[in-house]
Amino acid sequence: MYVKLDAFACICQNHRMNIDNKMKTKRSSLTDIRINTWAKLLRVSQYLFANIEADLKSARLPPLSWYDVLLELKRVDPKGLRPFQLQENLLIAQYNLSRLIDKLVTAGYVRREICKQDGRGHSLKITESGLDLQKQMSPIYLQAIGDHFSVKLEDSEMQSLDDILIKLQNH
Repeated sequence: MYVKLDAFACICQNHRMNIDNKMKTKRSSLTDIRINTWAKLLRVSQYLFANIEADLKSARLPPLSWYDVLLELKRVDPKGLRPFQLQENLLIAQYNLSRLIDKLVTAGYVRREICKQDGRGHSLKITESGLDLQKQMSPIYLQAIGDHFSVKLEDSEMQSLDDILIKLQNH
């Protein structure tokens, strides 16, 4: 019995060493260029986002997150979306989305309706005022995308970037 356990322990030890070696190989592939590229990706995203936000603010319009919510609700109008469905389509944490929805409801751009399938839940629907605001924000947002992003890349570079982003998104 002890011989079998010793053999099993030896096999486990070898397996663990193989896993450790694979992990070291993966870690060593995190070269300076890979880490620097990751940091640049994050900085560029923040830079672009900040510039778009500044353009909206200078036009005396609400933040981009408002536009994103209104656009998603416009796409599904008239059926609306449950808050969890809306969150799936946005890059906003649930607690931030709840506050944002409250602001949009208070401002009259979104309304809550009792969900017919589930009397405890509610769906969110865009109002006429919300449609008007989204239409007002859209040209400013599209111009900002053009000014801060698309004019800086040739079509072939844009296609390459799109291919890379798809590859990253799909693991």
